[in-house]
Amino acid sequence: MSDDGSKGPWIRAFSGTRIYFLTPKKSEFRIEDIAHGLSNVCRFTGQVRQAYSVAQHSVHVSQLVPAQHGLKALLHDAAEAYMGDTPGPLKALIPGFKEIEDRILDEIFHTFGLSLEIPPIIKMMDNVLLATEARDLMAHDGEDSRELLGDWDLGGVKPHFSRIIPWSAFRAEHEFLYWFKQYTE
Repeated sequence: MSDDGSKGPWIRAFSGTRIYFLTPKKSEFRIEDIAHGLSNVCRFTGQVRQAYSVAQHSVHVSQLVPAQHGLKALLHDAAEAYMGDTPGPLKALIPGFKEIEDRILDEIFHTFGLSLEIPPIIKMMDNVLLATEARDLMAHDGEDSRELLGDWDLGGVKPHFSRIIPWSAFRAEHEFLYWFKQYTE
């Protein structure tokens, strides 16, 4: 047991607060920590031509959905600020991983006054971005981006027409915080 009565493993966030994996209700989630963490986490475990952060991905998803879903879209991968961008095939092999990730995301949503359900439009736009990221960040000359995604079911979506140009971690963090402010005002 820790000095504040919480049980289980924890990490220290950038601000110095503790984030408990098994008891996230005891954690203190701050948007600045989420933005900072996500801006330093690379999508696809870094297996891209150029670093591309989860923060930038989240901003893009938030801009593709109707405004009333913008905040939830911005925060849809917020647990990755503390757990990293673990690939789905690996998550499936680690017992309990998805449950811990969901518990943390649920508590983050609660912290920012959001319901737990993720609307289908967010899932769809997340898949559009996934297809776009594969095309722009993973594909090699002449390679079909759908081949890069293996068994991922994208629900038949196609990549977005615009190209992704990766931002610096500094810009990704600031864009994330800017859009958080826009969605919460």
